[in-house]
Amino acid sequence: MKHGDLVSRMTLEEKCALLAGKDVWHTREIPRLNIPAITLSDGPSGLRKQAGESDHLGLNPSVPATCFPTAATVACSWDPALGEQIGQAMGEEAAAQEVAVLLGPGLNTKRSPLCGRNFEYFSEDPYLSGKMAASYVRGIQSNGISACPKHFAVNSQELRRMASDSVVDERTLRELYLTGFEIVVKEAKPKTIMSSYNLINGTYANENRHLLMDILRGEWGFDGAVVTDWGGSNDHALGVQNGSTLEMPAPGGDAVRELMQAVQSGKITEADVDARLDELLTLVFDTHAAVQSHSRTFDADAHHALARRAAAESIVLLKNENDLLPLAEGAKVAVIGDFAQTPRYQGAGSSAVNSIKVDTFLDCLKESGLASVGFAPGFDRQGKPDAAKQAEAVALAQKAEVVLLCLGLDEIKESEGLDRGDMRLADNQIELLKTVQQANPNTLVVLSAGASLETPWLKHCRTLVYGTLGGQAGAGAMLDVLTGKVNPSGKLAETWVNAYADTPAKDNFAGPGRMVQYREGLYVGYRYYQTAGVPVAFPFGYGLSYTSFAYSNLQAASNGVTLTVTNTGKRAGAEIVQLYVAKPGAEVFRPAQELKGFAKVQLQPGESKTVTIPLDDKAFRYWNTKTDSLSLIHI
Repeated sequence: MKHGDLVSRMTLEEKCALLAGKDVWHTREIPRLNIPAITLSDGPSGLRKQAGESDHLGLNPSVPATCFPTAATVACSWDPALGEQIGQAMGEEAAAQEVAVLLGPGLNTKRSPLCGRNFEYFSEDPYLSGKMAASYVRGIQSNGISACPKHFAVNSQELRRMASDSVVDERTLRELYLTGFEIVVKEAKPKTIMSSYNLINGTYANENRHLLMDILRGEWGFDGAVVTDWGGSNDHALGVQNGSTLEMPAPGGDAVRELMQAVQSGKITEADVDARLDELLTLVFDTHAAVQSHSRTFDADAHHALARRAAAESIVLLKNENDLLPLAEGAKVAVIGDFAQTPRYQGAGSSAVNSIKVDTFLDCLKESGLASVGFAPGFDRQGKPDAAKQAEAVALAQKAEVVLLCLGLDEIKESEGLDRGDMRLADNQIELLKTVQQANPNTLVVLSAGASLETPWLKHCRTLVYGTLGGQAGAGAMLDVLTGKVNPSGKLAETWVNAYADTPAKDNFAGPGRMVQYREGLYVGYRYYQTAGVPVAFPFGYGLSYTSFAYSNLQAASNGVTLTVTNTGKRAGAEIVQLYVAKPGAEVFRPAQELKGFAKVQLQPGESKTVTIPLDDKAFRYWNTKTDSLSLIHI
């Protein structure tokens, strides 16, 4: 035990008190033993340190901070180096604000596109999620503070999130829902992990021994602290016994007395308490020292510039009929859509950042080199029909060479605590698109949404550009792409289906009752669509560029793949090489193919580069249900 001497000098009451929060955002201190309190704050896409009255739902104001693009956005960059830079900037801002634990990143697997919190998560694929989340953790912790990856585990819906029971088989659990967390733990070594609200196979996550002790600590070697989600402790004593370190937020004195009584009655042992206390003390002392040594300053302008670059590198060009993009300098454009004036740049709930500043599309347009013929809001943001706004937009569209139509999901559609009811764009926005396109065929849709949508309206626009939720600098980033200052290189991190009815979890997602059966098993996202032969609108990993690329000289071996990538177009650009593994005729059922590696390569026109993508220990493994262990597929 690292802090055995200190622990031996504590009373049982002091020990038990330290394992629960003092208030919403702070741990307890013990002045007589020089044990300080530390501050925890939300932070998946930027610091949310609350000022004044505290809550854990994002309702009350917080201190200004940089709002970076959401995880769903940055995942489309497929660039862990970029993720690490974002993490470093967020960690710097946290330390400057005396925050020791930044609660993020979120990396739950996107089981269904309807999960209301999908904007906080990276991908439907655990390998991509794990690699991106690990990069964030490394960046955050480079400042000496702690990242806190979440929500561990199998947390795939917001409906009844504090009471639902995720019923999932061991193979699916291991291969799909835990792999991302395993990558983070082994490659980035987070100091904390946040347990989820839900039960897993009948046991709450924060008291699930199989999850927290057998797998997390035993198999993966995690030696940090497990923090409950806020209000996510069911039986704190069982949590302590089974691997849960810190109960948040402040549960009150009764919780401390209950934990003491659990020790005194023999329900748990004092050794259980001491083990968790040792984890907590390591976290407190390590992060407190880092916070105390920080300068209390950061470069807000540099962070804004990073946010803009991150958003630009994450934009996905989904359609570009007849090369409408990039727009030429001086092109006469009409800007239509409420989101151009009031941007959707982040999700709602505990991740909402009080942004230092927010760029708007209209403001950034002035410096874009484009010639604006005017702006019209076009539609009511909450979906109410408005004939006058639509008529104004149509009249404006007729005056322009190109229409920049800014559409998207409103704030209510994407929020913590609520799942989406459908995958549709609001009817009034679709009607506006149809009428505007009739008035001006050169209609370009700029889409702001933190999750995938059905696109039956795709034929009504020449170009579709997906900005996801681009953070405080997302508007400028979008114009950088539209004007060709940045060549789009983003690739989708989740599949876009033709209809929700095509999704594998449709019959078992957010249904009646507490039990949520993961009957689709391994077949989530592209693993299902490719295996079952289901046509999709846009596949996982899809995205267009203003240039073209060619692959050659492919050489594959069990430890990796090497190939040559050539830019065959006339513009500099970046290509994301994706490596999938398949086992034709496999005796053990499995998806048709699975992502096991990727690399992003920058190329000038005509330039070629050799790219090597290694295959790690996860490339050919599967969970063997006969031996209850990981086994390798023979190749």
